Amino acid sequence: MKKIFLLVNLCFAVCFNRQQKLFAQNSTRIRISLLTCSPGEELYASFGHSALRVIDSNAVTDIIYNYGTFDFDDPAFYSKFVRGKLFYALSIERPEDFLYSYHAENRSVTEQVLDIAQPEALAIKHFLAENIKEEKRWYKYDFVRDNCTTRLRDILVKLKKPAPQLPPVMPLDFTFRNAIHYYLDATQNYWSKLGIDLLLGSRMDVKMTAAEQQFLPDNLMIALDSTKNFNYVNVKQNLYTAVNYHSKIKWFRPIIFFLLIAFLWLLASFSKNKTMQVLLKWLDGILFFITGLLGCLFIFMWWGTDHFMTKDNYNMLWAIPFNCVAAFYTGKNKKGKSYFLFTSFVYTLLVLSWFFLPQQLNIALLPFVILLMVRSYLIFKSK
Repeated sequence: MKKIFLLVNLCFAVCFNRQQKLFAQNSTRIRISLLTCSPGEELYASFGHSALRVIDSNAVTDIIYNYGTFDFDDPAFYSKFVRGKLFYALSIERPEDFLYSYHAENRSVTEQVLDIAQPEALAIKHFLAENIKEEKRWYKYDFVRDNCTTRLRDILVKLKKPAPQLPPVMPLDFTFRNAIHYYLDATQNYWSKLGIDLLLGSRMDVKMTAAEQQFLPDNLMIALDSTKNFNYVNVKQNLYTAVNYHSKIKWFRPIIFFLLIAFLWLLASFSKNKTMQVLLKWLDGILFFITGLLGCLFIFMWWGTDHFMTKDNYNMLWAIPFNCVAAFYTGKNKKGKSYFLFTSFVYTLLVLSWFFLPQQLNIALLPFVILLMVRSYLIFKSK
């Protein structure tokens, strides 16, 4: 009987210890979710947004961690933004405040509750709690390589074991520029598309790897849904669904504007009216001066800033910096005429090689470059 009694006590002790271990493992109830916000109408919101939601039922906390905040009150904000020295920060928000702001902008918010073991969820919570400290929360923002979405991707990949294998979600021949064009065309931000194509150089025309595609919030969301080695998403739900409004088609696009300008300018070029010819000389001066200033801007964005994607800009083939000086010598002397013979030759080569360059130039600029080519040659031929 004593042996039986001891055996029963031993069984109870083993079961009790096992229950204690299970209780200790499950005592922390943490839920990690990825929030993906749909694109908005403003340029800064055209590509969507990502944030992490951490719910701790034991601590009774529900916090959203957001890597997309910056200090707009900084007196040097615009200077830092232009020079690529703007720092973004990790911040925290209440879910109701976060959702209210996107509801006000009519932007959908999708939540993916992630299948993460409690030790890993606790590690993510501790990582975020550590990085919310003032000395760690700031980071140097890069639109493609280090942004509010890539930061979250790195956390979810590094602190999950085994690391999830996230597949490509865009065609393998897609470049960074292709991806950006996809969003800007969808929101009819054609003028913003032109501005981006002017400032961002040939580094945007590199084909993206699967990991590089995840700089866009939607791409990270889709990749998590399609993880190769295990199911990373437990539950997917819409916290807010935007109301679909039928936006009017925007007809005033850069391609129409430049076609109209080039047509009228070239039509006037063959007029024999003396007043028109005098006006054209003034307009030529303005035309070449503006292109020269743009060339100087591209040089500054290439060499004078920390922006990675503004370097190696082939737009300088038509925005020649010397044009801002040559604009004051349109046909006044032999040297001036020789310069415009040179530019007409350069512009002719550019037009012929437009679709074969390492950088995809905006098609709306083609009529403008043809105008520069013709006007350069006519200035050279003028008496």
